[in-house]
Amino acid sequence: MREDVFESRLKKVKKKHRKVINKHNKALFSENGIYTRYKYPVITRNHVPLHWRFDLNKETNPYFMERIGFNAAFNAGAIKLNGKYLMVVRVEGNDRKSFFAVAESDNGIDGFTFWDKPIAMPQTDNWDTNVYDMRLTQHDDGWIYGVFCTERKDPEAPDGDTSSAVAAAGIARTRDLIEWERLPDLISTTGQQRNVVLFPHLIDGKYAFYTRPQDGFINTGKGGGIGFGLSDTIEKAEVKEEVIVDAKTYHTIYEVKNGLGPAPIKTERGWLQLAHGVRNTAAGLRYTLYVFMTDLEKPWMVTHKPNGHFISPLKDERVGDVSNVVFANGWIADEDGKVFIYYASSDTRMHVATTTVDQLVDYCLNTPADKLHSHLSVQTIHELIDKNKDFMDLLNF
Repeated sequence: MREDVFESRLKKVKKKHRKVINKHNKALFSENGIYTRYKYPVITRNHVPLHWRFDLNKETNPYFMERIGFNAAFNAGAIKLNGKYLMVVRVEGNDRKSFFAVAESDNGIDGFTFWDKPIAMPQTDNWDTNVYDMRLTQHDDGWIYGVFCTERKDPEAPDGDTSSAVAAAGIARTRDLIEWERLPDLISTTGQQRNVVLFPHLIDGKYAFYTRPQDGFINTGKGGGIGFGLSDTIEKAEVKEEVIVDAKTYHTIYEVKNGLGPAPIKTERGWLQLAHGVRNTAAGLRYTLYVFMTDLEKPWMVTHKPNGHFISPLKDERVGDVSNVVFANGWIADEDGKVFIYYASSDTRMHVATTTVDQLVDYCLNTPADKLHSHLSVQTIHELIDKNKDFMDLLNF
């Protein structure tokens, strides 16, 4: 009887898993014309390999029960390597611990499968309690760097406080995403750090970081937004001074906090930047994505910034462990100019949206900026209406 249970459940679970892995994704019509969403998520908890979850030995698991459960797969860094589209996914177990694992696809929009084992991230002397949200940077120095959030219990927490934590930027480097060298965490003089991104080029011979200084583990406090600073070395990275690139601003989509997503994409007109913004609502925090451009020579200076959000959570994307959230820390620009934006929804699953470098540049250059007042928003709409008058009859409006 036990053998029948094992074989029956194994067959059904394998069939279900294959269906998930082999599901063909479908492009959805893009009404805004800026990017194309796809019908299905590209990575979910159900993509986790069965040999990570189940003991496959009949003798020790006669009922074919799941031994290690997984809650979510989200917030992935991304890179194209050896012709493959790769995501370094934040995988969260039922035990609440996150870790990194590489998922691979031939075309970047479906067929993602995890590599055989998760990444065994080396430790510093001060062990990570939790790690997540890796940004990948292919640097001029020949290394691929992963910068991620490392979370540890706050050593200053009073007795009995089991929730206070400290966030820092962990740094590791690799050539192949298999073998990793751990470097000391980034030292910052502006408090705790999240959403830290390594710039791909040296500036004045120094390593450059986009930062997000904050007073506490959750609250940014007086941390002013997305920062930028230089370090003399990467082996013992330390940013002593930070300038604010993109500030938190009252009554915007980035009022409460904001943070850079992946490393920027270089174009002839400047650096394309993807970031998340957070505002408060009656239902809690709402995370959306926005895009802006910075100067080619001075990548800490914003040159163009369209108003409002770029991607917001829609339909099923709004539901999950932390609802009403989209978050991105990975994108890939192909040689032909196609861009794959990998974004997570509600801290639960990964999606892809596709666009091109030309479309993103056009979006940044020609979309009006946020003028920060309702009557000025109306003024901007009036300007477009007036501009369109000569074309409405011609286009049968």
